[in-house]
Amino acid sequence: MKKLTFALVAFLFIVAGCNSTAGTSEEVDIEFYFPVAVGGPIANIIDEYVAEFEEENENINVTAIFGGSYQDTMTQVLAAVQAGNSPDLAVLLSVELFTLLEMGAIEEVTPYFEQEYLDDFYEGFLANSAIGDEVWSVPFQRSTIVLYYNKDMFEEAGLDPEQPPTTWEELAEYADQLTVRDGGNVSQWGLQLPSTGFQYWITQALALQTGENIMSEDGKEVYFNNPEVVEAVQFWYDLANVHEVMPKGIIEWGTVPSNFLSGQTAMMYHTTGNLTNVRDSADFEFGVAMLPANHSFGSPTGGGNLYLFEDIPEENKEAAIKFIEFLTSPEKVAEWSMDTGYVATRESAYETDALIQYVEDFPAAQVARDQLEHSASELATYQNGEVQQIFNDALQSILTGERSVEEGLDRAQNSASSVLERFQD
Repeated sequence: MKKLTFALVAFLFIVAGCNSTAGTSEEVDIEFYFPVAVGGPIANIIDEYVAEFEEENENINVTAIFGGSYQDTMTQVLAAVQAGNSPDLAVLLSVELFTLLEMGAIEEVTPYFEQEYLDDFYEGFLANSAIGDEVWSVPFQRSTIVLYYNKDMFEEAGLDPEQPPTTWEELAEYADQLTVRDGGNVSQWGLQLPSTGFQYWITQALALQTGENIMSEDGKEVYFNNPEVVEAVQFWYDLANVHEVMPKGIIEWGTVPSNFLSGQTAMMYHTTGNLTNVRDSADFEFGVAMLPANHSFGSPTGGGNLYLFEDIPEENKEAAIKFIEFLTSPEKVAEWSMDTGYVATRESAYETDALIQYVEDFPAAQVARDQLEHSASELATYQNGEVQQIFNDALQSILTGERSVEEGLDRAQNSASSVLERFQD
């Protein structure tokens, strides 16, 4: 009887142990933080992707947490990390790499993927994702800045709707012809460049078109007052205050697409991430073109990458990697590009039947990809949020006429250099 009782207890213990293991290894819950920074039903699309992934992976449950803007999402993620409750996965700006590394918050993803997979991403997008041979994030919703223009307004102004401006000189000339003035009032602007939220990004584009990038690749130096940056910001200021082809002062990032869609401006600089929103919302013929050149063409890349967090269980990391692979499969990358307007981040995505047909029917979808040839890394440094804020504040003080171009950029350079001094070798 004792032997039978012992055997029964042992059997029950083993069964209980197996059930306990199954509970942890077979059912995994992961948190996925995601920003919504552009127009269109992005949150709904992500929810659909999550549902599709969960159907294919019944043991993995993904909770999508929508954090608002990129900045708001980063704030929430940092708070969670500091509280010892890291998310498993998040889409954050690619330029947050150095900040997250300094905190020790993220996991290097190189060991989790085949080199062939990593090599399939466009080099311009991997630039903000890797340090040397170490890849720390996976390109996901990536973009460049492009020129959107209203073809109907071009025709009304006597301009060829199939020939957008290709140089700064043409940009100013076209914008002047497209600005509709009635005495001291303007009923239609020729051009709008947003000057909140991502004004550093617009400046960086103009600087790249003039010369070099505005920071070092290692994130330890900035070049905010270099001659090409001075020339770039002066041109931006002059568009409003000398050429008078766009509103003076501050133009909100979020309202520029609305102004374009409502006919308040004939041209705008904005992210290609708004392409699908413009396509679906415009009641007029529009075109998309690479940004006009000064000495050369140029645009920084932008947008968000997928980050895997360090302080999470191994089974969560494995589940998160599966979700990354799902989101970045060639077919899903192609679908995401068509759904949102973001650039497809993998070369193989452009070889899928769906994207081949889409680009054939809608050539504007290929402009941003073609511009990658002239693109460079977005502004990324240590203490990135503080450095960007310094530069953004300086740019606003210049655009509002509070400070001269030289004074504003000198102040920004000195302040940012002080912040980065402790990271110098």
